[in-house]
Amino acid sequence: MKDRKGKLALFVDGVKFHATAKALGFEIDYKKLLEEFGRRGTLLRAFYCTPVVDDLEYSTVRPLVDWLDYNGYMVVTKPVKEYIDVTGRRRIKANTDVDLAVCAMDTADHVDEIVLCSGDVGFRPLVAALQRRGVRVTVVSTLVSDPSIVADELRRQADVFIDLADLKPRIARTTPPTNREVDGVISIQCRPNT
Repeated sequence: MKDRKGKLALFVDGVKFHATAKALGFEIDYKKLLEEFGRRGTLLRAFYCTPVVDDLEYSTVRPLVDWLDYNGYMVVTKPVKEYIDVTGRRRIKANTDVDLAVCAMDTADHVDEIVLCSGDVGFRPLVAALQRRGVRVTVVSTLVSDPSIVADELRRQADVFIDLADLKPRIARTTPPTNREVDGVISIQCRPNT
């Protein structure tokens, strides 16, 4: 199938996409990910959504978030919240799904296609809403892992499904990222309140 050219935006569900790549045995080179989808059309914006722990002296996600912010990604973060549930157990709430959905809907009027890097079934209503607005939606996740990471409902709703395993040769990280800036990314503002 030949890829259709047009304006597109990339949305990465950071936690789930990282877990998907890890299940497939590799780390993603996020610069190569930009280049891969930049070849498929005019990449207007790339969003990376992730929860962060603010009160730790060192967070393993902080260096990645900082690098992404300087290298072509609009980084959307939300602080991890700690709470006590009704049974008295300590719980952690760390979810950026709503933030990603709001940014995707805000972006929909500016693009022909949205690429969603997540297999979470919770995004199926978002995909359907984007499609009703005339936006083509590509989902990137995997069927190869056991069990498969992509929800069947999300995969079936998408216009196109790309298995991350098929992208591995082109986007796997082989060297640490550098601080070179990525060209050709224009600004669409979406700063959710945290």
